[in-house]
This record gives sequence, C-alpha cells and structure tokens, in this order.
Amino acid sequence: MELFIKDMNEKFAVEIVNWRYEAPYDFYDNEETFEAINEMIENPYYAVVNQSEELVGFFCIGSSAQVPIGHQFGAYSEEILDIGIGMKPDMTGKGFGFTFFSKVLQTIGKDKSIRLTVAEFNRRAIRLYKKLGFIEKMKFKRDSIEFIVMIKE
Repeated sequence: MELFIKDMNEKFAVEIVNWRYEAPYDFYDNEETFEAINEMIENPYYAVVNQSEELVGFFCIGSSAQVPIGHQFGAYSEEILDIGIGMKPDMTGKGFGFTFFSKVLQTIGKDKSIRLTVAEFNRRAIRLYKKLGFIEKMKFKRDSIEFIVMIKE
C-alpha cells in the first residue's frame, strides 16, 4: 500500500473525530466539537492517505503528541521530538501498522530522536513501536490509565 502525507484539513479532521474504536481502544475515541477539530487544524497534525486519497490515519508532532499530566512526572523534560499517531479503526490489528508508522517516521526524518507516549493496555502498538526500535524510558499514570514513554534514538 502506497501512502502519502497531506496537511490536515477540516474534512480529514471531522472524519477522524468521528472514528469509533472497539474496547479497550475506545479510550482513543473523540467527539466532534469545534475544539477537537480546531486542535487538528491549528496544530502540527498531518493526514496519511492512500493512493485514492482515502484517509488511513494521522500523526501529530510536538506538544500535541504529549499527555499533559506527563509533565508533572518529568516525561517531557528532554528536548526530543514527540509524535502521536492514529489509524482508521477498520485498519487496526490487520498488519498495516508497520507500513503506516514507517511512512510517518520516514517523513519526520531518521536523524532525530523521537519520543512517543502510549497507553500501557495498547499492546499491539507497543509491539509495533519496539519492532521499529523504540525503547521504554518511563511510565506515569493518569487516573486508572498507565502510560509508557518510549524513545527511538
């Protein structure tokens, strides 16, 4: 599958906030609000599309990819590029993650250290991140959800 990176726009943002995941991944569900859509349009969010221009996923970089409470635990004290990703629900768990995230990493560049934060229950994503060279650096908790901070040097 050939993938392409596009600037985020309102059409893509509306589609993303309406994605619905099965439990326990419904933790990542969003709501269609002005704030949620505006967050994606006004910040460094990018759409990942296939050759038919259909949305496959998205990624964001910088503070948009951080879990805010992580600052209290020193999770983001080092100057490292943060990245967050999301795939269309009907594409998850089918082996597309490697191609998808590899394209994102290729777009960002290989000469940078990259950090991501993932919910500990998301074992599928953690396996993928380890396969792509990310290692666990620390954990922190928000309410009942444990998060893992991973870094790729």
